Amino acid sequence: MAKENQFVEQIADINADFPKWYTDVVLKTKLVDYGPVKGTMVIRPYGYAIWENIQNEMNARFKQRGVENAYFPLLIPMSYFAKEAEHVEGFAPEVAVVTVAGGETLAEPLAIRPTSETIIGTMMSKWVQSYRDLPLKVNQWCNVMRWEKTTRPFLRTSEFLWQEGHAAYTNAEEAESETLAMLNLYKDFMEDCLAIPVLTGRKTEKEKFAGAVATYTMEAMMKDGKSLQSGTSHYFGQNFAKAFDIQYLDNDGALKTAYTTSWGVSTRLIGAIIMTHGDERGLLLPPVVAPVQCVIVPIAARKGGVVERCEELKAELEKAGIRVAFDNTDNSPGWKFNEWEMKGVPLRIELGPRDIEAGKMLCARRDTLEKQELSLENAAESVQELLKTIQKDMLEAARVRRDGRIIYADDMDGILAGVESGNFVKAGWCGCRECEDKIKEVTGATARVRAEGESKETCAVCGKEADGVIVFARAY
Repeated sequence: MAKENQFVEQIADINADFPKWYTDVVLKTKLVDYGPVKGTMVIRPYGYAIWENIQNEMNARFKQRGVENAYFPLLIPMSYFAKEAEHVEGFAPEVAVVTVAGGETLAEPLAIRPTSETIIGTMMSKWVQSYRDLPLKVNQWCNVMRWEKTTRPFLRTSEFLWQEGHAAYTNAEEAESETLAMLNLYKDFMEDCLAIPVLTGRKTEKEKFAGAVATYTMEAMMKDGKSLQSGTSHYFGQNFAKAFDIQYLDNDGALKTAYTTSWGVSTRLIGAIIMTHGDERGLLLPPVVAPVQCVIVPIAARKGGVVERCEELKAELEKAGIRVAFDNTDNSPGWKFNEWEMKGVPLRIELGPRDIEAGKMLCARRDTLEKQELSLENAAESVQELLKTIQKDMLEAARVRRDGRIIYADDMDGILAGVESGNFVKAGWCGCRECEDKIKEVTGATARVRAEGESKETCAVCGKEADGVIVFARAY
């Protein structure tokens, strides 16, 4: 028997089994398939198209800040990581290692990159000779490998795609400023393109990247109340520059060490889209990154002129830069509605003989499921405006949902009750590691981000004077 309000029966109930719902969505909408090696995924064309749109939007923003794209090797000598570990306390990469190539044992094992600080730092030491070479800002889009034990498509896989930007500067002030500028760039991207509101700020010492002076994060709330770290921006000070001898001759004739930063996001963002906006019908994609922004479904397609008018409309929308599909398959209209709603297409246009005669088209929004008639005259302009409205409304709906699930707690019981109910919990914290560890032990929540500009008198754990307010949440 079909569950009440369960429109797409082959997808698990989002309210009853969120993890199963997520897996069903990513597989049944053909975003990914499982790879032959445990923990890997095959990103299918529909999923990769989302990633391409993310790349295009981000590249434009990066280049406005003077960042240039480059590419660095997949294989990194293990000695590079040993060199880094000498300077970076707590550094322990989850690396896969190549020891045999061409049928012969290698003189030195090679790591499949888990991240590229080591190789990029090495190359920067060659490229940076003078203050005139700085700032140096490079980014690469690539794959990385981290040997994960527990995996889930997009959220945590042994191999995934990401971008990692690295930059070097002559002074700490500029490096710190750019670290925050990149964090704000990410925040604007999340809101403007993915319609996902995020909390941004500094990580605690325990949660920061090993070797960083400071790590800044953006945390997004998923529909199950868990937090997803969606991107980070790190200020390294001179830690990595010293490890890899990134030095330059300054204009005063002295040899000085550079200051470096790093920042990155990954295909985890696609998981964020799914879990922020998806519903019982499947995906719900923001128009800016949706592979198909609008689908045209003919009604009574066998009647003369319907298919031809749909094709004309498709051409008109494409000319205006709208990503549009025309579903002229022999499936029923109801089946098509189901399919395209499950795939998260933001807008559906239904066009039949009566619509054509009246000079109108029936537009159905995926986000609200509302339908409205629009004139076929200047259709492209109307569709563009409606897509902008959908994008804006999706962000606002996500923000209202998130803000309604951020609560305050004064003690451990309050934190536990809050996270058990699927909330982000703001609580005072004294700054000591023991209290942070205690919260995780008792509640399963971790310190996600500092709530900048907020204050509490006492720590929720020990009752001592609070050093600030932390957002605690269970996380992916």
